[in-house]
Amino acid sequence: MADQRINTTSGAETGLTATAIEQFKGSLRGELLCPGDDHYDSARTIHNGMIDRRPALIVRCAGVADVMVAVTFARSYNLVVAVRGGGHGVPGFAVCDGGLMIDLSRMKSVRVDPVGRTARAEGGTTWGDFDHETQAFGLATTGGIARPTGIAGLTLGGGHGYLMRTYGLSCDNLLSVDVVTADGRLLTASATENADLFWGVRGGGGNFGVVAAFEYRLHPVSQMLGGLLIYPMAQAKDLFRFYRDYTRTVPDALGSLINLATLPDGTPAVVILIAYSGDLDEGERLLRPLREFGSLLADQVGPLPYIALQSIVENFNPPGLRNYWKSNYLSDLSDAAIDVMVDHYRTVPAPNTHVVIEHLGGAVSRVGADETAVDHREAPYNFLIVGMWADAAEDAKVIGWVRELWGALQPFSSGGLYVNYEAEHDVDRVKAAYSPVKYARLVAVKDKYDPTNLFRLNQNIKPAG
Repeated sequence: MADQRINTTSGAETGLTATAIEQFKGSLRGELLCPGDDHYDSARTIHNGMIDRRPALIVRCAGVADVMVAVTFARSYNLVVAVRGGGHGVPGFAVCDGGLMIDLSRMKSVRVDPVGRTARAEGGTTWGDFDHETQAFGLATTGGIARPTGIAGLTLGGGHGYLMRTYGLSCDNLLSVDVVTADGRLLTASATENADLFWGVRGGGGNFGVVAAFEYRLHPVSQMLGGLLIYPMAQAKDLFRFYRDYTRTVPDALGSLINLATLPDGTPAVVILIAYSGDLDEGERLLRPLREFGSLLADQVGPLPYIALQSIVENFNPPGLRNYWKSNYLSDLSDAAIDVMVDHYRTVPAPNTHVVIEHLGGAVSRVGADETAVDHREAPYNFLIVGMWADAAEDAKVIGWVRELWGALQPFSSGGLYVNYEAEHDVDRVKAAYSPVKYARLVAVKDKYDPTNLFRLNQNIKPAG
C-alpha cells in the first residue's frame, strides 16, 4: 500500500504512511480499501446519486471488533470519520472525502426470538434483511417504507414507517443498543444501563458513536391490506381536504401517505398509499369512503404480505438518481396549505419529484415527551418534498423548486422537523428538530460520550467544548 493524504478533524490535510496503513489492515478481520483498489468505487457509492466522495480509507467491518479498531485508529490520527449503515440517507453522511469510512454493510446478522418477540440485528442490516427474518415468524416492528433503507440511520433519527400509528416509531421499539463510543469502548445502552446514552440514540442520530447492534421489540404482523389508490390530478384539492377529514377519525391500525406524483406514463396524479394492519374485513369497510371518492384511475389495494407492502416505494425511488429533500411537521392540513402544494406541483421540474403528506398521530403521539430524544410528537402530519432527478445539469432547477415550495409552506409548519428527511444539516436545521431543553440534554450526552466531536458527519450536535 502507498502513503495516503488524509483529512483531519482540525480541517488540515496530512499524510498517513504505508506502514501505518499496513499495520491497520493487519489488525482487521474485514477488508481495508484504498483509492484504486478493486471494489473501492462500489463501496463508496450510496443511494443518492449526488454524493460522489472519495475516502482515503474504507474499512468493510466483519464484526464489532473491526469497528472498535477503526474508531481507535481514527481517533489516534484525528481522521474525519463517516459511518455507513444502509447507505440510503439523502445527505450522504455515509461517505467522506479524504477520511475514514467505517462501512457496516457486511454486518447483517439478524437473530429472532419468536417466543420473547424480540430481534437483535447488526448495524449494516437493511429493513429488507430484517423483515425477511422476522416475517418467517409472522413478526415485525416499525421500519422504513422501503426495503433498502438501513435500520441504523432510520432508527437513530426516530423511525417513521407504516406501523408507527399502531406500534410507535422504530426507536420506540428499541430495547437496547451496542455502541462503540469515541474512546473505542463497546457499551450496551438500555433503559437500565447507560440510560442517558439510550435516551440520546433514540432520535439523536449518529452523534454518540457507532451503533453496532440494535435489539427491537416485535409485534404480530403478517397479512396486510395495502397498496395504492390513484386519482386524477384534477381532484387533488378536494381529495386532500377529504383525506384530512377522513384521517382525523381513522383507527391507529390504518397507516397512510398521500402524494402528488407523476405516473410512469407521465400523467400527474394523486396517490394514496394504504397500510392497514387490522382485520381485513374491517379494513375493506374502512377504505370504502376513499374508494368511493371521485373517479379512481386505479385501485391497487388488496390483501398482501407485509414484505410486499415494503417493496412498493422502491419502484418510485431507484438507486442512483439525484436526491434533495426538505421537510417539516404540519400542525394541520389546512385549505391554504393544500392550495400551495397543489398549485406549486403544476410546475414540477422532474417527473420523479413528488410531494408527500404522512399521517402521524396514534401511538406516535402517546409516547411521553421526555422518553426519547424525538420531539414534536403532537404533530398530526409531516410534509416531505422529494426532489429526484437524473441529470446533474438540472440540479439548480430542481433544488430551487424544492426550496421554493418548502418556503411557501413555512406559514403552515408547526416549527419542527424530522431529521431523517432533511437534506440540509446546518446547526439551525438540526436545532429545529428539538426543543431547547432536549437539545441541551443532547449536548450533555455528546459531551460525555464524544467530547471531541469525532462523530460529526451526521445531523451534528456539537459538544459544548
